Amino acid sequence: MIKAKNWPVIVLKMTNKEKIWQIVNQIPKGKVASYGLVAGLAGLPGYARYVGYTLKNLPAGSKLPWHRVINSKGSISFKRDTKRYYLQKSLLEEEGVSFSNGKYSMKKYEWIQKSSGL
Repeated sequence: MIKAKNWPVIVLKMTNKEKIWQIVNQIPKGKVASYGLVAGLAGLPGYARYVGYTLKNLPAGSKLPWHRVINSKGSISFKRDTKRYYLQKSLLEEEGVSFSNGKYSMKKYEWIQKSSGL
């Protein structure tokens, strides 16, 4: 199998949503990952928007740490001044992720994962 950008290719028989959930579940408290990174680690390079769609449509009552996924610029993708925006911002701040000038420092808080472990 060919690996894109040195991202691992997942061969397990999981749906794409399940692959994304598995990756997001590995992001530790106090760290963030971009939608593109999650997509790549799930074996879905180029599907960052699909990651966003999947997280936006999580089953009710999910305990998945969806709030740890932000865009590659270090910003929350929800529109500012919405309930979802403030919820994600507050959940990240509770975990010690500092917000400055409308962004999070990807250099400081980005989750570095070499392998998905799946």
